[in-house]
Amino acid sequence: MNAEAGIIDLAGVWQFALDPDGLGHAEKWYERTLGEQIKLPGSTAENDFGNDVSMDTQWTGQIVDKSWFTDQKYEQYRRPGSVKVPFWLTPLKHYVGPAWHQRTVSVPESWRGKSVTLFMERCHWESKVWVNGTYIGSSNSLSTPHEYDLGVLAPGRHRICVCIDNTVRIGVGINAHSVSDHTQTNWNGIVGKIQLQARDNVHISDVQVYPDVANRKARVVVSVHQSAGDEVSGRVTASVKDVNGEKDSRLEHPSELFAGNRQSFDIVLDYPMGRDIQLWDEFSPNMYRISVSISGEAFEDSRVVDFGMRQISTEGTHFAMNGQRIFLRGTLECCIFPLTGYPAMNTDYWLKIFRAAKAHGLNHLRFHSWCPPEAAFAAADEMGFMLHIECAAWSNSGSAIGDGKPIDDFIYAEGDRILRAYGNHPSFCMLAYGNEPAGKNQKQYLGKLVGYWKQKDPRRLYTSAAGWPIIDESQFHSTPAPRIHAWGAGLRSRINARPPETCTDYRSFVQKYDVPVVSHEIGQWCVYPNFKEIAKYTGVTRAYNFDIFRNSLEENHMLDQAEDFLMASGKLQTLCYKEEIESALRTPGMGGFQLLDLHDFPGQGTALVGVLDPFWDSKGYVTAEEYHRFCCETVPLARLKKRIWTNDEMFSAKIEVSHFGPAPIEQTLPHWTIMDARGKQIAAGELPSRDIELGNAVELGEISVPLAAIRKAGRFALTVSLKGTAYSNDWDFWVYPRQIDVSTPKGIRLADSLDDETLEHLASDGKVILFPKPGRVRADESGKIPPGFSSIFWNTAWTRRQAPHTLGILCAPSHPALAAFPTEYHSNWQWWDLVTKSGIMILDDFSPELRPIVQVIDDWFTNRRLGLIFEGRLNGGKLLVCSIDLKSDLEKRPVARQMLNSLLRYADSPDFSPMNDLDIEVLRGLFAKPSVMQSKGARVVRVDSSAPGLEGYNAIDGDPATIWHTAWEPAPVEYPHELVIELATSTTINGVCYLPRQDMDNGWISEYEFYVSADGQNWGEPAAKGVFEKNTELKKIILTEPVTARFLRFIAKDGFDAKPFAAIAEIEIE
Repeated sequence: MNAEAGIIDLAGVWQFALDPDGLGHAEKWYERTLGEQIKLPGSTAENDFGNDVSMDTQWTGQIVDKSWFTDQKYEQYRRPGSVKVPFWLTPLKHYVGPAWHQRTVSVPESWRGKSVTLFMERCHWESKVWVNGTYIGSSNSLSTPHEYDLGVLAPGRHRICVCIDNTVRIGVGINAHSVSDHTQTNWNGIVGKIQLQARDNVHISDVQVYPDVANRKARVVVSVHQSAGDEVSGRVTASVKDVNGEKDSRLEHPSELFAGNRQSFDIVLDYPMGRDIQLWDEFSPNMYRISVSISGEAFEDSRVVDFGMRQISTEGTHFAMNGQRIFLRGTLECCIFPLTGYPAMNTDYWLKIFRAAKAHGLNHLRFHSWCPPEAAFAAADEMGFMLHIECAAWSNSGSAIGDGKPIDDFIYAEGDRILRAYGNHPSFCMLAYGNEPAGKNQKQYLGKLVGYWKQKDPRRLYTSAAGWPIIDESQFHSTPAPRIHAWGAGLRSRINARPPETCTDYRSFVQKYDVPVVSHEIGQWCVYPNFKEIAKYTGVTRAYNFDIFRNSLEENHMLDQAEDFLMASGKLQTLCYKEEIESALRTPGMGGFQLLDLHDFPGQGTALVGVLDPFWDSKGYVTAEEYHRFCCETVPLARLKKRIWTNDEMFSAKIEVSHFGPAPIEQTLPHWTIMDARGKQIAAGELPSRDIELGNAVELGEISVPLAAIRKAGRFALTVSLKGTAYSNDWDFWVYPRQIDVSTPKGIRLADSLDDETLEHLASDGKVILFPKPGRVRADESGKIPPGFSSIFWNTAWTRRQAPHTLGILCAPSHPALAAFPTEYHSNWQWWDLVTKSGIMILDDFSPELRPIVQVIDDWFTNRRLGLIFEGRLNGGKLLVCSIDLKSDLEKRPVARQMLNSLLRYADSPDFSPMNDLDIEVLRGLFAKPSVMQSKGARVVRVDSSAPGLEGYNAIDGDPATIWHTAWEPAPVEYPHELVIELATSTTINGVCYLPRQDMDNGWISEYEFYVSADGQNWGEPAAKGVFEKNTELKKIILTEPVTARFLRFIAKDGFDAKPFAAIAEIEIE
């Protein structure tokens, strides 16, 4: 207690009671002595109050994949007393409802006649306060301190009662990170500073400093409050200190007289900051401290405020700080604090966060649907880190804004509170309502809100929301459009649908707007769980989701590979993030990006999207220094039209730089080298020396290198550096010989099925390479495994199993089967062609000893043993199985040629001596019998339209998980829609089956016509027509009489719900 300084610290033991039935108000608990004790600051969970988690726990947050509640594989995790959930961290105690806190304090004689305030730095959520049984009021801020004017308290003992209720009563959204169990938990408690504060009845209630960088001054608004509202007069004095200065330099402001006759009034000072003004930015975070005092006949008070002289603005589509262009390189902070279940209230932990982010080249943090406490702003000020703050809302999934509900007023009030509490911090650079809103009136509502903010406080930039909508009032736009993988894109995303290159940028999108564009939540690339992390969870939550995943891996006999899965998938994740970040950096006029994420997100099904864990610690597969090479203020960039070359080509690249440092770089000499995988220099050179101005897509020159001297396939690295600086970046590419022997050696049989001849060859101690067609690889109950190159996007539980479902490959480069195929142990860009043209085999039914030569890392929810290449002994012979397409278009596929050459050489060598015995029935079970369509050599010859990645052939590939879908961009094509199929020969047809898409109803067909033809030109009358019911069931159309035809034409006449789209999972004939 420091009563003489006007503060009584209320940290310590309070009387306490939970009120799960909500009886406390009616029964006047504020007048009785409560029976339990709790330690504050803290939460109910920290004090071991609440309920054990059970099947009946009422979570705050959406659960998309509800299989935990019913699936047999989770049965052991639903048992009372040992409940473990897979969709987020499991709290040891869970409680939602009122909780009562009570404390008796002694007010000292020195406080007689003074005004007393109860200050509680962060409450979750609503607080109500009584003193000596008298109701004082309530507060419901999720973002700022709860402060109560208790009036004058006579010296002596007083009982303070505080009821905290974490029930969600206002529609901020059940997934908002301010309240949800996805991340911080919907905790109940009071944390941070808890104080009684005494002041004279005339005192300073607030100080706001408005920097005017151009005129080297600051406007200081001193808000004065007096209890009585009488005429008061006095003197105001102020002085400013340079906090970062080596000497105690102060700028004194002459004292001024003031007078006022209202309860609250403002004193405005124009404060000259001197000729040697020190500005705040990411490179020089200079801070000032202003001390303001007021005094009069019967009062005296002072307030100290830190601030920075900075101006954030826009110049066209660029951001600017103090008149210089900047680029936002950000990540999210989603209120992830596993040990406490609530945000850190001390600067030390926030400094750890900002140092980690800065070490990885970032300069900006977005607080997704919440606002951090004072400590975060203070640490960011110190580090020169820019913050994007949100008003505690993600009004979606059952809530909305702009419809006149309480959330609309709450956002205005919360925004005002945030601006007042944290507005002086120079790090507070951006403000938005929150995340991805719903509501038919959202644009009008947010337009007025942004206009209100701009008029109220010009110290920062404002936008409608993170994600959407784009409105004219916003000073910058946050949108998911400019990123690699759109939500729901699956294998249609650029990284999976197009061969790897480093040329794509988003200029065509950015040029549509006249303010900066920030790409929203880019990345979301996953990595396999790091089970070593489990031991870190020693606080109020446990990583029982990791226990579930670990146990599943052990049950599937691969626990010994957990670390390898982590490292290999981490390398792929890093590749994906590098291309994601560089795509933004090489876009002319781009404003910035916000990653999702640099660190893991433990909720929403478990989203392992970070190279750092939830504690901001490294997972070990990429260092901060490596990450910083492609993500920092100055990044050399190379535009490669492709990453796969042949040795009869001329390698070429356009070299650029993205530079947003503290100043232009004068007369730097760009230097480049090409090295092979062993570090031997193949070529090197310099580009013309030049000044590098601030901006991105700054062209440095072009390089070209003949590849004829390269005789063997290999991986090479192009490195570009700026001499005299630490900035350097590199890109892998591969060179393959144009001519390579892919003839079949004598004695080796190539087969695509286990037919009699193949089995006979094996029985005679023969060697066989089995190349099953990728489309023949068997599915399991979840469907076929989509062959995507990239890592999993976000996670399969939250995205309803959006493709891809895998985390890259794992192999032993030293295995002799790969001797002629240059590779690392993990996915790299040369694997793109192989993986995307493969069928991923599920090997769970084989002996646990079987480990694939090329393994595919499965989703942690299923942990299947997957492979692309494996070997074994069968029928006395030696069998090598490869489910990669190494037959089609080999002239255009140098990577496939090289892999085929390597496998053939291995099969023809003494090294081909597999030890595992294979069961022929298990082997046959890997491959599905061809559908009638496939056995008849069916191919789609025409569709009226299709969306990228959802082409017509998906309707006859035998996989219900893939679909044909008509186009929706740039504008939807209206009904009718048609699909025309050609069979290899004329076939007798008794009927046709239509399977609707299984994941959603978009594109379901309501009315159809079915035609047949001998020549594909003359169709005649429909062989069948009718309507379908609206459900996912297989629809069988039986013809009135069999017909013989070679061409089939399916016409979708209309759909459901007036939607113009058509989609088909499968079409089959009978």
